[in-house]
Amino acid sequence: MNTLKGLDLLATAILILDQYGRLSYVNPAAEDMLEASAKVLLGQELEAVFTHSGELEAICCQIRQRDIVEKRQELILERSGRVPLHVHCIASAVDSPDNAILIELRENVQQLRLDREERLIDQSQANRELIRNLAHEIKNPLGGIRGAAQLLEMELPKRDLQVFREYTQVIIRESERLQALVDRLLVPHRRGPVMEDINVHEICERVRSLILAEFPEGLIIRRDYDLSIPEFAGDKEQLIQAVLNVTKNAAIALADRIMNGDAEIVFKTRIARQITIAKVRYRLALTLHVIDNGPGISPDMMERIFYPLVSGHEGGSGMGLTLAQTYIQQHRGMIECDSWQGHTEFLIRIPLW
Repeated sequence: MNTLKGLDLLATAILILDQYGRLSYVNPAAEDMLEASAKVLLGQELEAVFTHSGELEAICCQIRQRDIVEKRQELILERSGRVPLHVHCIASAVDSPDNAILIELRENVQQLRLDREERLIDQSQANRELIRNLAHEIKNPLGGIRGAAQLLEMELPKRDLQVFREYTQVIIRESERLQALVDRLLVPHRRGPVMEDINVHEICERVRSLILAEFPEGLIIRRDYDLSIPEFAGDKEQLIQAVLNVTKNAAIALADRIMNGDAEIVFKTRIARQITIAKVRYRLALTLHVIDNGPGISPDMMERIFYPLVSGHEGGSGMGLTLAQTYIQQHRGMIECDSWQGHTEFLIRIPLW
């Protein structure tokens, strides 16, 4: 197997099938693409990895029977409970007694992901600048309005105090409410992350306990952890808040399913190798998937979910996902989202090294 070590360095997914059609080798890029470790994949047949593998199996059958030596084809490989893979597949015969077929898979969506990530980065930078400027412009006159209302209340004659105090109190309360909103807008920009060694699963467990305390019935939060993920340097409070905002958003979207008693959120952690985040290539990154079985996010809302003051539910402030994205970006990471009916998945990526 030492002869295959060079394949470990490739950014494209490599699968090798033995003469019996079972996986005898997968490189790290394939583990990342298939979201499963080599330990799980090795020895499996294609039909156990993909729910509909007919086209790929037919190609492998042609190669095994020596009808062809190599075949290139665009394929959609479906996986149970996961996003289908749109790939360019290159399958070829291997001149070896033990290994029959080498399969190279390149995701066609990779460039689309990079383009979407670039748009998110530009959008977030513009949002941060807008928020800072807008918050400072609002903050100064707001303090003056509140102070003037308090002074006016103090100067009112006693005979008029009972009549007009109601109005001055409305001004003071609304000023305080707006002040609190401005403070929330400015929170991520007031200080940088306070770094310490943290474990991503401690963060998940803390968020899990907070959400289940708020939604004690009708909601299950399942864990699918890769316990081999090492500790990393991060701001614990910021990361808890980011994951909490994403998870609470999911729980609110599950309101109908919670009433029916079949609401589910999944925390899934994995390691990603040789990955690009914000135009920088990293050898290793952690990925945290927050998956719910809710109604999904409408396509028009998908383009705006990270905008400030945009909320998809009644009474929302529209700051939760904006703050979450800001906190994750302060850790050189990124939050992305995919959604369809019955499945919404927020993917948090944070580089390790």
